[in-house]
Amino acid sequence: MSDPLITLTTDFGDASPYVAAMKGVILGVNPSVRLIDLTHQIPPQDIRYADYFLATALSYFPSGTLHVIVVDPGVGGERALLYAEVAGQRVLAPDNGCLTTLLATVGPPSVVRHVRDPRFWRSSISSTFHGRDIFAPVAGHLSKGIDPAELGPLFTGWVALKTSVPRTTKNGIVGEVVFIDSFGNLISNIPGRMVRQQPNLLRIGRRSFKQFAWVHSYAEVKPGQLAALISSDGKLEVAVVQGNAARRLHARVGTPLAVGFAR
Repeated sequence: MSDPLITLTTDFGDASPYVAAMKGVILGVNPSVRLIDLTHQIPPQDIRYADYFLATALSYFPSGTLHVIVVDPGVGGERALLYAEVAGQRVLAPDNGCLTTLLATVGPPSVVRHVRDPRFWRSSISSTFHGRDIFAPVAGHLSKGIDPAELGPLFTGWVALKTSVPRTTKNGIVGEVVFIDSFGNLISNIPGRMVRQQPNLLRIGRRSFKQFAWVHSYAEVKPGQLAALISSDGKLEVAVVQGNAARRLHARVGTPLAVGFAR
């Protein structure tokens, strides 16, 4: 397998020596690999953020790409390490729920294995840094073409995060904020296909708004104006144009978000 592609996603931070150590181990196993940093800015131990990030981003990569995810607050504990193949992508990740949406919506996975054969690990294993001592060398060996069946047995019953499902009411749709991007935009769990008409009421938490713009793009409204639209990943989004909706509306992940179609 020539010049294989491996991506890295962690909560280590860009200045962390931990990222550099992982890269060194991977390249030590296979110097021909191409390494791509997806992000090292996942908020620390934020599995839900990682779940949304991975489900939104990974499917755009070339088939056969290997994605290494180390957002692992349970490192050293009983959680399993997983290898999965889903929609042409290959993933190494802890079994802590960070693959919930990816495996449920992009998948189903064609295979999931429990990574537990130490032949492909470093000889000395730190109880606090499996990213360097297990994930990285396993990724290197996979990039050289080993059969994933050698990593360990097939695995079922992986951890899934509890997720809420948007629901329709007599006069609207009720959901919640599932992601806040770096601009402060509120991404909900309400699919755009559920919003079949223009809403005239917006509710964030306990606050209701009738004065907001229903738009297709940010360019349609003035700076500072509250707007609702369908995001690039097909979900209902609330934004403050050239502002920060999360800060202005005191919203966070889990805050109820609803639209209404009052007559």
